This record gives sequence, C-alpha cells and structure tokens, in this order.
Amino acid sequence: MDPATLGLIAFGFVLLLLAMRVPIAFSLASVATVSTFLIFAFRSGDFAPERAIKATSSLVFSNSFDLIHSYNLSMIPLFVALGHIAYRAEITTKIYYAAKVWLVKLPGGVAMASVVGCGGFSAITGSSIACASTMGRICVPEMLRMGYDNRLATSAVAAGGTLGSLIPPSVLFIIYGIFTETSISRLFLAGVLPGLLTLAGFLLVIAVWVWRSPEIAPVGDTDIDAAERWRAAREAWPAVFLFVVIIGGIYGGIFTATEAAAVCVFFAAVIGFVQGNLTWQGLWESVRETCIQTTAIFFIAATAKIFVAFVALTGIAPSIVETVTAAEPSVFVLMLCIAGIYLVLGMFLDPIGIMVLTLPLMIPLVESYDLNLIWFGVVVIKLLEIGLITPPVGLNVFVIANVVGKQAPIDRIFAGIARFLSVDIIVLILIMSFPMISLLLPMGMK
Repeated sequence: MDPATLGLIAFGFVLLLLAMRVPIAFSLASVATVSTFLIFAFRSGDFAPERAIKATSSLVFSNSFDLIHSYNLSMIPLFVALGHIAYRAEITTKIYYAAKVWLVKLPGGVAMASVVGCGGFSAITGSSIACASTMGRICVPEMLRMGYDNRLATSAVAAGGTLGSLIPPSVLFIIYGIFTETSISRLFLAGVLPGLLTLAGFLLVIAVWVWRSPEIAPVGDTDIDAAERWRAAREAWPAVFLFVVIIGGIYGGIFTATEAAAVCVFFAAVIGFVQGNLTWQGLWESVRETCIQTTAIFFIAATAKIFVAFVALTGIAPSIVETVTAAEPSVFVLMLCIAGIYLVLGMFLDPIGIMVLTLPLMIPLVESYDLNLIWFGVVVIKLLEIGLITPPVGLNVFVIANVVGKQAPIDRIFAGIARFLSVDIIVLILIMSFPMISLLLPMGMK
C-alpha cells in the first residue's frame, strides 16, 4: 500500500478511536505503531514482519525518548506546580477578591471580577480547565447567592477560564513551541496583547448584557470603604509580582521561559510560607497533583511525537502541500479553511488532542506560504480557546456544570456563552487581519 494512502487511513482510524472516547494518547500510539509496522513490513512488496520489528521499535522508542528528555518540556511541570502552589498560597484568589471589592458596586461587577480573576489566575497557571474549575468553585456560588442570573454567573467564568490558553504562561504554547521548534519565550509574549484584548471584550459583554437587563445582576450592597479597597489591592501584589517576573524577565532577556518558571515556583512557595497561607501538607498536595497532571501531558506529548514521526515517514504532508499549492488558494482562503477545521474539531476534541493531531499537517502547509509561525501559533491557540466553550463538548462549560450541579443546567450555561463567543470571533478576526497585534511584543524582545 502507498504510504501516503496509509497515512490518510491512519488519520481516519485516529478520529474513529477518538469518537469512541479512546484516550488521545492511546489512539495516537496504537495507530502510529501499527501503521509504522505495516510500512516497514511491506517495504519490499512482500509481507516480512521480522524486518519491521526492529525498525518500528527504534522509531517508537527513540522519538518518545528524545521528547521526554527535551529541555523545553521541563517548563510544563514547573508552570503546573506554580499554579497549584499559588492557589494553595491564596495568591490567585486574592486577585479575584481585589477585583471584587473595587467592582462590586458596578452593575455586573462581581461577574467582571470573576473574569479579571480568571485572567490573573491564567497569568500564573497556564491551564484553562484548571482556571475554570478553580474560579468556578470560588466565584459562581457567590454570584448565585447574590441573585445573579445563572446564565451570566456560569458563562462568565467558563469564558474567562479560556484565557489560560492565551495569556502566558500557557501549556498549549509550550507544546506548540516544542512541536514546531519555535521560541516558547516569543510565543508567550505574542499571547499577551490578544489575551488582554479578549479580557477587555469579555468585560464589555458583561457591561452591555447587564445594561440591557439589569435584573440579571443585582448591585452589591456591601459597604466597602476606600481603606478596604486599597488593602485588597495591596494584598494582590504577589500575583502581580509573579506575572512581572515571568513577562518582564523574558522580555528583558533576563530569563528563559524555563528559568522564569523555576524562579516563580520558588518565589510562590516562599511567599506562601511567609504569609502563613501555605503549609507543608499544601506543598505536598501541590507536588502530587503536579505529578499527576504532567504525567498525563507528557504521555500525550510522547505519543504525539511518535505519530509525527509516522506522518513524516508516509510523506503525506508534502503531498498535501503540493495539492494545496497546485490549487493556488489565497492566504485568506487558506486561513479560512484552517480556522474551519479547528473550529469543527474543537466542538468534539480537547485542545491538546487537536493540536498534536493537526500540527504535523498544518505546519508544512503554513511554511509553504511563508507565514510567521509565531503569529500562526497565536491563531491556533485562539481557535482552541474558542473550542473550549463551543457546543456540543465545550470542556470549560462541562467543568462549570460539574461545579454548580443542578443550580445551572448545561443548556443555560451554553445559552450565556453565545455572547462571549461573539467576542472571541471578533478578536480572532482582528488577530488574523492584523498580525502585528501578536508580533509587537516578540519583535521588541532582547
């Protein structure tokens, strides 16, 4: 069988297994290994399994070994640990509280504070689902007690949680950088302005929504004086400090992304112990949860690397590039098709799965058009971010639904999400139309 044909069949089998809810790591590993074995076994025309065993095992183990020992991959457990430690040290929750005491008197102020809290949490953790889960437990019950409409309370946090994909540090940016061999530090900086633009858009959605329907967000009657507001703002300094260390250190050329992560893990732990919010038990729980989460990510990344090697072996990527180039679509049409593919896949698959499945085919295609890979990375992450709140799957929506239970049926959460999705689409169009939004900060990096 022609290797390119086998490659297309393999993609079909992966999608079938994913549709059957087989975990992405097992789907990629099994299909890539079996397909690679078949390529080597039929290389001379006849079926000779004995000569395929060594070649297949060499490809599988060498690629997974090289990835696991990648220096850049070490920043994933560091940033995951940073998120868990910062949460247990109450560094992230104080961002939400500071925003709440300043905004509570405004119509929809607590919902706005939850989005700001998600943005601050994202600037430390790098995980959208973790952000939605944590902030959902903190913010949604409080808004429901205040009489907020459950559509607004839940959808604001579900949408705000997606900021973890774009605002650095982002696990998705790390994986993208490893698989495309682009600078992760520059990718982090490229996500800052699009992330802040999305955050501002979400706040605008809440303001307009509450302005048109004031009854959905009762104004808080808590009497908070100026001294309390400034005290809350001062107590949020650790989160601001950690964000400045990450972004300022990378932008100023002081740290690499990995070094920034390590430094911030140390500072977060020290701050937590000094303030008395972090205990040795809390630190141990943070380490344990970090190990569990990073093991899952590493397993997916390692199997994806095997799949990438299989795709290279089939030659399917050059064939697709040749076919698309012969059709001579414009850059606009190309990006429109790519966006459509990611949006459709985002309705059914998780972001990491989509990325590792599509990048082996997308990157050669994008490079053939001489498009900037850092800008394209921001576009991809934005598309994956949209997928987190797009029905029928919308992982962040299901996370919030699990947090609130019967207080907000999932159809009510999706009903509120539509407004935030409109902002995401607008920001996506701006990013695609004006690449400088993404490239301004990376261009100024030392």
